[in-house]
Amino acid sequence: MAYVERIAMALPGADEGTSYGNRAWKVRSKTFVWERPLRQRDEDELGDAAPDGTVIGVRVPDEFAKQVLCENEGPAVFTVAHFDGFDAVLIDLDVIATDLLEDLITDSWRTLAPDRLVKEFDAT
Repeated sequence: MAYVERIAMALPGADEGTSYGNRAWKVRSKTFVWERPLRQRDEDELGDAAPDGTVIGVRVPDEFAKQVLCENEGPAVFTVAHFDGFDAVLIDLDVIATDLLEDLITDSWRTLAPDRLVKEFDAT
């Protein structure tokens, strides 16, 4: 989680807090990345594909992006029925490539950050 924290906190306007009792990173009070332990129903749904390690959630722009990420980057990026209709994916930190993790967290931040912050970030 230290790497997740380092990526998230390097983004303009990012603050660490909690979401449902778990660590979360927000921009302007909007959660863009959070620790998301699997629940029993998630593990039952995923079966043998359920990750054993730490899982985080990140926001994505829309359902299409969610579908593409899950298809192209699975099993590192996946979803569960609980997230049906919610623009977010889950990430298995034990198997995701570092550069992809950084891209997904940054893109999640871009999805929720105010335009001014995104423009400032892009200018650096």
